[in-house]
Amino acid sequence: MPKSTSKPASKAKPIMIVSGVAVAAALLGVVSYTATKPASQGSSGSSAVAEVSADPSNGIYPELEAYARRDASDKLALGRADAPVVLIEYADFKCGYCGKFARDTEPELVKKYVENGTLRIEWRNFPIFGEESEAAARAAWAAGQQGRFWEFHKAAYAEGAKEKGFGAEQLNALAKEAGVPDLARFAKDTDGAAARAAVSKDQEQAYSLGATSTPSFLVNGRPIAGAQPMEAFTEAIEAAAKTAKATPKASKGSR
Repeated sequence: MPKSTSKPASKAKPIMIVSGVAVAAALLGVVSYTATKPASQGSSGSSAVAEVSADPSNGIYPELEAYARRDASDKLALGRADAPVVLIEYADFKCGYCGKFARDTEPELVKKYVENGTLRIEWRNFPIFGEESEAAARAAWAAGQQGRFWEFHKAAYAEGAKEKGFGAEQLNALAKEAGVPDLARFAKDTDGAAARAAVSKDQEQAYSLGATSTPSFLVNGRPIAGAQPMEAFTEAIEAAAKTAKATPKASKGSR
């Protein structure tokens, strides 16, 4: 299972693993490698849900709610910044089960919960499959700078997209498909320091939570590991919305 070998970018603010985060690390770390292995290693990742042992009915950890950025200017987020429920997704564009979630489950969540203001989805780039994963993550960020992240996300997760690889030529083709208006800027941003820093920030957050597989999620502090069925997300979102309505809280800051 791929793991990080890099050091945190800054020594001034070491990552503090409090009790809730430590528990989440245990939950998010149980996903089997079969949940995220590339198709070339024996699984298309498109016909079955991930094999996981994490139960979405496990507890909610208030410390983890603060990982929601709730930044209205976040170009890699969908939904109201003040939505009562925030789903944070840590994912890789080369992950077959991330693609399954993006095609089969996420559109239903958007229709059912984002459109009525209940849910906000915040994307975190978590590339764990090598250089092409890193390049796709940077490209997605670059597309977002021109307001086309979710269109790029849809194109990159379309059936058969990852099998074509994420080389520079294919990333440019995906940007065209996504309607990115300035392709020269897109190419420059993809290879720029800002994209690398943004992706690294997301990676470090995921690893600080103990996530080593994709997709991994937080729903208002509740960890969910793997491309679980729609029912698992429905249960988590509705429970979180009910709790938020009963005990309204101030918006959390970013980490």
